[in-house]
Amino acid sequence: MRIAIVTESFPPDVNGVAHSVVRSAEHLLHRGHQPLVIAPAPPAARRAAADRQPYPVVRIPSVPLPRYRGFRLGVPGGRLAEALLAHRPDVVHLASPFVLGARAATLAARHGLPTVAVYQTDVAAYARAYRVGWGEAAAWRRLREIHNAAGRTLAPSTRAAADLIANGVERIWLWRRGVDAERFRPDHRCPALRRSLAPDGRVLVGYVGRLAPEKRVDLLAATARLPGVRVVVAGDGPARRHLERALPGVTFLGVQQGAALARLYASLDVFVHTGPHETFGQTIQEAAASGVPVVAPASGGPVDLVQPGVTGLLVSPGDPVALADAVAELAADPARRAAYGAAARALVARRSWSAVGDELIGHYRAVRSAGEPAGVLPAAWM
Repeated sequence: MRIAIVTESFPPDVNGVAHSVVRSAEHLLHRGHQPLVIAPAPPAARRAAADRQPYPVVRIPSVPLPRYRGFRLGVPGGRLAEALLAHRPDVVHLASPFVLGARAATLAARHGLPTVAVYQTDVAAYARAYRVGWGEAAAWRRLREIHNAAGRTLAPSTRAAADLIANGVERIWLWRRGVDAERFRPDHRCPALRRSLAPDGRVLVGYVGRLAPEKRVDLLAATARLPGVRVVVAGDGPARRHLERALPGVTFLGVQQGAALARLYASLDVFVHTGPHETFGQTIQEAAASGVPVVAPASGGPVDLVQPGVTGLLVSPGDPVALADAVAELAADPARRAAYGAAARALVARRSWSAVGDELIGHYRAVRSAGEPAGVLPAAWM
């Protein structure tokens, strides 16, 4: 099949949308299909390295997102239509559609192209966090129209699916994310790294992810004050400077990738996830594959990924004391941490990208065999 993947985010962006698009395109190529990725253009200085992919990537002009200049919004125009139609796709894959994806959905409907829309971003929460000019109700109205024009919507978790249903989205299937259990392994634990990060032998607690307001990394303040605990944060984003001032006892490592990221995960004693608006939580899976117990909020994607009392602990969203108490429980009990970590590794080891990639191809075939797109977007979007 010829697949056009229209995404709101792609490397050099570091986030769940960009990562899942890369892995999906790689799998399609491996299975003998012909993917094309259409994505916003990064700044010119970062583009060359980002586009060294074994499949074609078409970049669309972009502008910085207000209040978050590190993220760029694609500007729909003739370049999008030209690239999409020239590929002659059998299926159009809309990755977290909102701006480029909305225009691509319109084009697909106009030309009778089957579409699969992948819901990955809680745009309503972003609208609230960044005050970008539309409210939550308007964001959901736009999402509902985009997704209901698609042949089916793929949700990454049961909570995300429930949110979609509550907001009037139809034809929803679960499609979770894979994890590279060969790359993320417990045997990457590095004593030298642990000594450098916690030279006094403290329990090493870590967060990995974007540093943005909606991620609520500020909730780690109480955890960082726990005796015998050292907190490290890996990642970057618009909230980094604020967090460095607000969390003076936390070590900020910047973006970690490749082997360095695998070593960091495996060298942690506890992984903490703070964001209450995650539709999935890929870093939770990566920590679990590394044999590390997880503490996360009992909301969104983490509810599907953490088994309380088995692989980690779930706490009340937005509660820094509950988060610190859960970490303190695990910090005081090495045997419990080891048991949770082993159970976490066993649970996710079979969630390969190959398996979920084949599920995705099954969704493509289903919408293709169904024929015409499910709906048409309002004329104002055309």
